[in-house]
Amino acid sequence: MKPGAWLETAREERWGMLVDLLFAIIWVTIVELLFSVLEGPTWAYYALMLAGIVAYFAFVWNLELAREWYGSGEKR
Repeated sequence: MKPGAWLETAREERWGMLVDLLFAIIWVTIVELLFSVLEGPTWAYYALMLAGIVAYFAFVWNLELAREWYGSGEKR
């Protein structure tokens, strides 16, 4: 692997990486705000943090489906 290969990959994937970062920041902020107001149990806090992983993959999967749906040019 070339020394600058990671930099080339980062440049190619910058929007995907930005979306990943924004999703993580927004998810953690929402969970933090929710639990600072409601003062829920610790196990629920960690469960919601882990649910963010599932939510992220569901978001990405739906985004890919939408791109395929609208990218095909078919009207359904």
